[in-house]
Amino acid sequence: MAIIANAEVRTLAEPWSGEVRSGTHQFITDKPESFGGQDQGPAPYDLICSGLISCTMITLRMYASHKGLELGEFSVEADFYVNKEGKEWIERRLSFAQPLSEELKQKVLEISSKTPVTKTLLRSVEIKTVLVE
Repeated sequence: MAIIANAEVRTLAEPWSGEVRSGTHQFITDKPESFGGQDQGPAPYDLICSGLISCTMITLRMYASHKGLELGEFSVEADFYVNKEGKEWIERRLSFAQPLSEELKQKVLEISSKTPVTKTLLRSVEIKTVLVE
């Protein structure tokens, strides 16, 4: 068993705001004003999307480096959706500054579907919660 990530959040005075610490990094999490927050930082579902797109970018760059490919500058975006029936899904978009061959487009889509965070989200994850006293 290995820990591959760690984060801690501590409440702040403002409703819904918290200070997140992960390794040497710190940032604020909050809810949008429309949900009663101060919109000082990303909301929890924004962080899920951020994790997915960050992993996608890193995985594609690692793949390209390993294969000696030049992907050029690109961006990855994601939207988290939920419908009235409670179905949830994420739509991820890749945009490349330079044109890609059809073969490379297909490989990029294949690699994107196999990133570690993609796999985790697709299979779900068990969450165990304990009280620490």
